[in-house]
Amino acid sequence: MTDAVRTHGLVKRYGQQVAVAGVDLVVPAGSFAGLVGPNGAGKTTTLSMITGLLRPDGGTAEVDGFHVWRDPVEVKARIGVLPEGLRLFERLSGRELLVYAGRLRGIPKAEVERRASELLAVMDLTGAADKLVVDYSTGMRKKIGLAAALLHNPSVLFLDEPFEGVDPVSANTLTEVLRGFTASGSTVIFSSHVMDLVERLCDWVSVMNQGHIVAQGPLEQVRGGRSLNQAFLELVGGTAHARGGGLAWLGAKARDLQRPTRARDEGTP
Repeated sequence: MTDAVRTHGLVKRYGQQVAVAGVDLVVPAGSFAGLVGPNGAGKTTTLSMITGLLRPDGGTAEVDGFHVWRDPVEVKARIGVLPEGLRLFERLSGRELLVYAGRLRGIPKAEVERRASELLAVMDLTGAADKLVVDYSTGMRKKIGLAAALLHNPSVLFLDEPFEGVDPVSANTLTEVLRGFTASGSTVIFSSHVMDLVERLCDWVSVMNQGHIVAQGPLEQVRGGRSLNQAFLELVGGTAHARGGGLAWLGAKARDLQRPTRARDEGTP
């Protein structure tokens, strides 16, 4: 099995803070892969380095066998990216945005228009195709952003929290599009901290914590007979933290214990 993505010793520092501390990430080609971890684990930073948006302080990253920094044109021709907090050209309509993205990629105008119309239909955006993006809802923005990322038919698609803030109907549309994409042999890599979603969609999982990959492999292997959520908590130390106690003052019972009795209120000894 070939690898769609492979990194070795990937490092990123911000001053004294180490955000990514020597990540060796492997994603087989054709996988629907989840990169999971708690907030601050380094997921977004890792994806930003692999996609060429952020230069690492150490290590290497390859996409389809091409070095991200030595062969940037080859890599960027092969990837689609839907980053978290996506910024779009809001004064373009949805259709204009797709045509613009396609022309930047060098796709002939007639072909771009054909692909744009098909993507708008699949994403259930045909009725909003000529509406300005500034007037799109969060779910519509995610869908038009995904359409732009798919327009040039990439071999590897990177998604950072693609379902964040998306309603169930839009989430179902995104899911069906992505499943069809991987069924054709292409690769999806998406970051999330929602274990149920990853467990439902992914066949490959990499677990990240404090800038390190602490487990990765086929979903069943990483789960090890547990739910992914339970495996995740054990891998990142969440269960130990939860057992730590504290907050004894919080809740209805604690309020009852702290509330003065009638006798005390009336000054009775």
